Amino acid sequence: MRLLYVLASYLLFVVLLPILCLHRKTRNGLFQRLGFYPPGRLPEGGSPRVWLHGASAGDLLALSPMIGQLRARFPNAKIILSTTTNTGYMMASERLATQIDAAVYAPYDIWGATRRAVRAIKPDLLVLEYTEIWPNLIRAAKRSGCRVALTNGRFSPARLGRYRTLFSLIGNPLADIDLFLMREDEEAERVLGLGASLERVWVTGNTKFDALAAPAHAHEDADLRRALAIPHKAPVLIAGSTHEGEEEQLLDVYKRLLKDYPELRLVIAPRYIDRAGRIVALAQQAGLSAGLRSQENPFGGRVVVLDTIGELSRAYRLATAVFVGGSFTTRGGQNILEPAAQGRPVLFGPHMENFHDSVQVLVGRGGIQVNDPDHLYRLLAELLSRPDTLADLGELAKATVLQVSGASSRNVDHFERLLTTLPPTRALLTPREAS
Repeated sequence: MRLLYVLASYLLFVVLLPILCLHRKTRNGLFQRLGFYPPGRLPEGGSPRVWLHGASAGDLLALSPMIGQLRARFPNAKIILSTTTNTGYMMASERLATQIDAAVYAPYDIWGATRRAVRAIKPDLLVLEYTEIWPNLIRAAKRSGCRVALTNGRFSPARLGRYRTLFSLIGNPLADIDLFLMREDEEAERVLGLGASLERVWVTGNTKFDALAAPAHAHEDADLRRALAIPHKAPVLIAGSTHEGEEEQLLDVYKRLLKDYPELRLVIAPRYIDRAGRIVALAQQAGLSAGLRSQENPFGGRVVVLDTIGELSRAYRLATAVFVGGSFTTRGGQNILEPAAQGRPVLFGPHMENFHDSVQVLVGRGGIQVNDPDHLYRLLAELLSRPDTLADLGELAKATVLQVSGASSRNVDHFERLLTTLPPTRALLTPREAS
């Protein structure tokens, strides 16, 4: 069965290679994706060697709170962060660079690439996130003597049938995973239903909650407000992580709001920043002045497009209210807890299938789900007339996020136990034994 997957993965790779080499998310780092790393890219020595993998920039941010916890437990650890997308690689190489020992592109899930990557990285622990179930990578890691853990585990109920079919054809890769750290009880039940062993499944929560609250720095907020050319006391609506088709709807909502709130400014942060120029054009076509944050909005446009990496969380602190995109489309939503952690009321549309746990946490506690753009307009029009209510909702949202934190520490507790049960040739000393 494994041989079937190995052969199928090579065949699929050959078919998809032209697309992989051209697509904006995956077109860089070909040699690393094949398991070849340039000299000096990977650290030497160190114990334990922990390989954390997250597909995208947002996934890496969810993993990041565990890095400090690992450093505290294992001062001599070497931590390697891998990702699939180009934006993820930029995030790891820039924003997270001081916290890790190396950032690399993850290997394609073909047998040769995964074996080469494992031999080069030499991990004692491989940590995969969400549903990053890559059978060849998992198998290569296990054959090297490495432990494998899944963190922030989630399995879509709509895809359970596909997983069962695939696993019946290729063998169940879950059998090679030592630890399943799931987000909630429902996710634990799903992974058990897919064949995971009961003694390996734990519900620890979601580490993304721990990654949200960043310390506020007033001078940084003021600098960003100036870079966006937003007047000091002007109210600000921020539309975060928007997708194709949503900006037109949001611009229409904004134009309607301007009739009663002429000082209101709109900041749009597209999920993919290469769409920034198109969004500026859409705003201008709608009769609105617009500019880019990267150019510091030189003409003071009412609409500003945030076309930089890593500034959205800070920008949320400037907001009077926030709408999170991906929720007026079939994308399934985006991160609604990030603005909540900054103490801002959060509105979002009906399509939040990928963030079910976040919706459960936030609705009624500083988060409001709207049905459509017209509902969004009516709600914002009312809330903007009640600044005290907006402030109270923001404080409630922030307090709610703080209440659900702590998954990172629980996860690292499990990692520590896993690392101290390695085979004799790879066994690690606990911090107490090493002292």
